[in-house]
Amino acid sequence: MQTLGRAQTGKIEPCLANTTGLQGKLLYNELLSAHTSWRVGGPAEQMYLPADRDDLVRFLRSLSVDKGVFWLGLGSNLLVRDGGIRGMVICTKNRLKAMYRTKEGQVYAEAGVPCAHVARFCADQGLQGAEFLAGIPGTLGGALAMNAGAFGGETWTIVGKALTIDRLGEIRERFSCDYQIGYRTVNGHDGEWFLAAELMLVPGNTGRSREHIRSLLAKRATTQPVNQPSCGSVFRNPPGDFAARLIEACGLKGYRIGGACVSEKHANFIVNLGEASAEDIERLIDQVRGQVKEQQGVCLESEVRIVGEPLANN
Repeated sequence: MQTLGRAQTGKIEPCLANTTGLQGKLLYNELLSAHTSWRVGGPAEQMYLPADRDDLVRFLRSLSVDKGVFWLGLGSNLLVRDGGIRGMVICTKNRLKAMYRTKEGQVYAEAGVPCAHVARFCADQGLQGAEFLAGIPGTLGGALAMNAGAFGGETWTIVGKALTIDRLGEIRERFSCDYQIGYRTVNGHDGEWFLAAELMLVPGNTGRSREHIRSLLAKRATTQPVNQPSCGSVFRNPPGDFAARLIEACGLKGYRIGGACVSEKHANFIVNLGEASAEDIERLIDQVRGQVKEQQGVCLESEVRIVGEPLANN
């Protein structure tokens, strides 16, 4: 790949498709606070926006093997530290968004499609079983990577097969038996990222599915701080209990560090009140975990992936 001159923060440069064969866009020093649901995070050293799946394959094959790569979807379930991410960030938001009904009657969706869009598409196709995806605030790729769930449903219960891509741009077909899948965990085949999935659903009624989605979203709106920047649930529920109950029992609703605050509406959410830094949020996560351990004797496991570098003076 031809090296482009260093650009100003956030400046978009075409990837010189006439000389490299690439059709996506390359950004330099792009602030990741614009790409995460918490609205915090320092800059990505470089960010690539692939035009489509084939363009992504060409791009990965063009990178030097020692170039670090980080994948980013809607930026939920993610905390990027204030110093940002070194290396290359590949952003699939509004990219890798193909979705269609297969000849066999199932649904093919690429990793960049928001889960809520998948839920509505399946309902419109008269298929049931994917309605719970409407409550997951991320892309299908992220949901596949962590077996995301909502309202009692889990992603991998409806996956027939998945496509993955590795650092060299090689695409493989994978099945659930290729992974160790558990509560919010998917293990196996390190060095591969989810590119797409085929969802195995059963015939249903479009009207009933749409109504089910509406009722789930209404429930979410009444129980979660959907109008404030957050990452979704911060901690996994421990066996036989709920993280929110344990945090509330410690009297931590409304507890804040800087601009980060434990939600008054749902104790397992940390919200950005408007001026939070990633450091504020990370400190608050640690504080909540420590208080629950001290007061309730339970060590909460975080659902949040924390990445990047702290600020140099921290």
